[in-house]
Amino acid sequence: MSLAVEPTARPAAVDEGDPRRSWAAVFALARFEARDLLRYVPVLSMFAIYLAYTVWRMWSDYGTDGYPALQDADRATQSGPVMLVGVALFVCVNRAALRSRRRGTDRQFDVLVMEPWRRTVGHLLSVVPFVVVTALVVLADFTSQALRPGAIGHGSPAELAVGPLYVLLCGALGLLLARLVPTTFVAPVAVIVLFVFDAVLSTGQGSAQWSRWLSPVVTETSSDTLPSDLIGRPAAWHALYLTGLILLAAVAAILVAGGRTLPLKAGLAGALALTLAGAVGQAGGVSPELAAARERASGNPRLPCVQREGSTYCAFPEWTGRVDDWAGVVNRVRSLAGGTTAERPLVVRQRVEARYGLDGNAAISPSTTPGQASVGTHWGGNRVPEFAVGVAAVLVAGDESKGGELCDGRVVTLMWLALGSDAHPMATLRNVRLDDSVSGSAIALAPTDPVSMSAAQTDVVRALLGRPRAQVTASVKRHWSRLTAPGVTTAEVARVLGTEVPKGAKDCAEE
Repeated sequence: MSLAVEPTARPAAVDEGDPRRSWAAVFALARFEARDLLRYVPVLSMFAIYLAYTVWRMWSDYGTDGYPALQDADRATQSGPVMLVGVALFVCVNRAALRSRRRGTDRQFDVLVMEPWRRTVGHLLSVVPFVVVTALVVLADFTSQALRPGAIGHGSPAELAVGPLYVLLCGALGLLLARLVPTTFVAPVAVIVLFVFDAVLSTGQGSAQWSRWLSPVVTETSSDTLPSDLIGRPAAWHALYLTGLILLAAVAAILVAGGRTLPLKAGLAGALALTLAGAVGQAGGVSPELAAARERASGNPRLPCVQREGSTYCAFPEWTGRVDDWAGVVNRVRSLAGGTTAERPLVVRQRVEARYGLDGNAAISPSTTPGQASVGTHWGGNRVPEFAVGVAAVLVAGDESKGGELCDGRVVTLMWLALGSDAHPMATLRNVRLDDSVSGSAIALAPTDPVSMSAAQTDVVRALLGRPRAQVTASVKRHWSRLTAPGVTTAEVARVLGTEVPKGAKDCAEE
């Protein structure tokens, strides 16, 4: 009796039957792999940190100013924990794709009806839920800033897309690395190499500045806020570039896994063309038109102006809604002045230094125009008392350039005007000084040149702020001409206002 053993035929691929069933299996695999990725500690912890950081940003003041500019808020969604999320997915997707090799089950996969390239597609799709969550977090973060009272400017959809695109790119690169080099220890090494490469790209300056846009996320070193039309970042081209990179990595991973169909090869060529188009488009640099616009904005641009209680306020279009806040500070400072100064009309002009774009933090030069006070693009927090110091300098010295040069007793009068009507004058005095102190010599910040305060002047100001406001205000108004006379000493100001003369009170004119 003989036993005939027929060879086991390899199961036919599912797509030779019903294509819908084959893709249903791919989606089922994607759901399984997405759930499995959540069990990886790096992915879970990085997403927890990302969510906690975003919630904290949504419920706390925006930076030190409290009034966000949306052209800065969109870029803020690209940095921070979202980059850690991308790195975690890079490593964990790579590890998940190599699970069968680590566990020695590759041979069992050979008898399955799902081809290797379809399993690769399933791994790619497993990253999509994390990209969707990232997009929702970015949208919630930006929306919370846009709904804040006093928010100004315009956000860019292309800038907001960078965070989710970065996460998707990291997942696709991790999978491509698994298909090219099927060894688990390579992924951590690749992270280090990519970070070093990214750091090298980010150092591009001058004619080589285009190289930094080859990095997935391009951050700016400047803390200045510019009008939206002066920023000049090629955000749309960069989003196109990232999209091309994602498609390039994804299609390449599928091809390496055995997908040799003509549409995939055509897709690889199309992804490469898309990447090159984005890379070339974002490498254009600053156009002559934008450079000219920045030059005009940094000089003496024609701005729309409005009148408020005798004073003129000129601002860039995005900031016109902030005029009432500026007028409130001007009226508060001017109400403490005496003589005709209390009725003197001022011109408050918003000024920016835009010639260097977002690559510098150049200070605004003081104006030499009599009766003109400068205001920047930031507002809220310490920017409010700094603006009050600038307005007081114009009222006391005549213009900003002379206000920054004061070193005699007029500094006491200036600081009283800036702080005398403040709700918390001592705390504001501490905040407006560079060293956060209320004693000794220090520099009081202003929108343009700061004001230098000696130790004796600080003592007199502190004493005035501790006395009844109405009493000091009446005394300042009564002796206004004497308190603002050039060369008046700090000791004389102290005696006129009825405070103790500090020991060793000596001004620069007396040295």
